Amino acid sequence: MSTPGPDRPAPAGWSLPEVVRRKADLLGASSWAEDLPDLVDHLASAWSFTVTGVYDEGTEALVLAVELQGGTPAVLKAVLPRDDLSADHEALVLRLAAGGSCAELLRWDADHGVLLLERLGPSMASLGLPPHERLRLLADTVSQVWRPAAGHGLVTGAEKARWLHEAVATRWDELDRPCRERTIDHAVRCAERRAAAHDDERAVLCHGDVHQWNALQADDGFKLVDPDGLLAEREYDLGVLVREDPEEIRRDDPHRRSRWLAARCDADEAAIWEWGAVERVSTGLLLMAIGLEPVGRELLAAADWIAELD
Repeated sequence: MSTPGPDRPAPAGWSLPEVVRRKADLLGASSWAEDLPDLVDHLASAWSFTVTGVYDEGTEALVLAVELQGGTPAVLKAVLPRDDLSADHEALVLRLAAGGSCAELLRWDADHGVLLLERLGPSMASLGLPPHERLRLLADTVSQVWRPAAGHGLVTGAEKARWLHEAVATRWDELDRPCRERTIDHAVRCAERRAAAHDDERAVLCHGDVHQWNALQADDGFKLVDPDGLLAEREYDLGVLVREDPEEIRRDDPHRRSRWLAARCDADEAAIWEWGAVERVSTGLLLMAIGLEPVGRELLAAADWIAELD
C-alpha cells in the first residue's frame, strides 16, 4: 500500500500534518493553524482552484495539491509564520532565482502568507539514487541558483552564522543537553569563523536548505523548493549537503564529501566543512524539538563523532 508523502498527496479532505502543528505550537502560532481551513476556502474561491490532496510530510507549511481552473495542476503553500522566514520572503527568493532551478512562483498573498507554485514531480529522495549521484545532482542544481543579489534585504551569511550560534546554544539547554558539550563548542567555533569570514563581494543568493527532499523532478532534471534564501558564500549551500546522511558519513572518511564538493564547485573545503558542522548540530536539535526521530539523534551522534575528530 502506498503511503502519502511528499511525492503522493493524500486524497482531499485535508488536515494539518502533526509535525507542522507541533512546530506552530513551538513558535507560538497556534492561531495560524486554527485559521487555515477558512483561509484555504477563501483562496479557493479567490484564485479559482480545487483542493485535490495534501502533502503530509512538510515541517514548515501546509502544502496542498490543487487544480486550477482549466485543469492545470499546482501547489498551494501556506507558510508557518516565523520571524526569519515568511511567504513574502520566499516569494522574493523565488523571483530572484527565476530561471535558476527553483520552482516557478505563480502568485502569492503576502498578507496571509500563501504561495501558489508550479506542481513538480517526485522528490529525489524517492528515486533511490546512489549517494554519489545524488550529491552530484544536488550540487549541480543548486549552483544554478547562485547569483548576485545585493540590495534586497536578505539575511547575510554573517547574520545566519550568528543566529545558528545562538540557536545551538539555547536549544541544547532546552532539550536537556542531548549531545556532548564538546560538540556544541565545536559547532559554535565553526559558526564564529564563518561569521568572521563573510565577504559582501563573494556573497551570492543561496537556497539555504538543499537536500534530496527539497529537489523535485522537472522536465529538464530537478528543481528546488522551500528556499530559506540568504546572501552568503556559496559554501553555505554546500555545507548543508555535507550535514546530510549521518550514518553514511560515519562509515566513511568524513571529509570525503566536503573535498569532493570543493573540487566540483571550485569552493573552499574548510568553509564547506565548517558550515556542515554547525548545520548538522542545529538541524539535529531542531528535529528533536519537533519530534522528528530518529533522524535528529542520528545527526547529533554523527556530530559527536566528528567533534572528537576535529
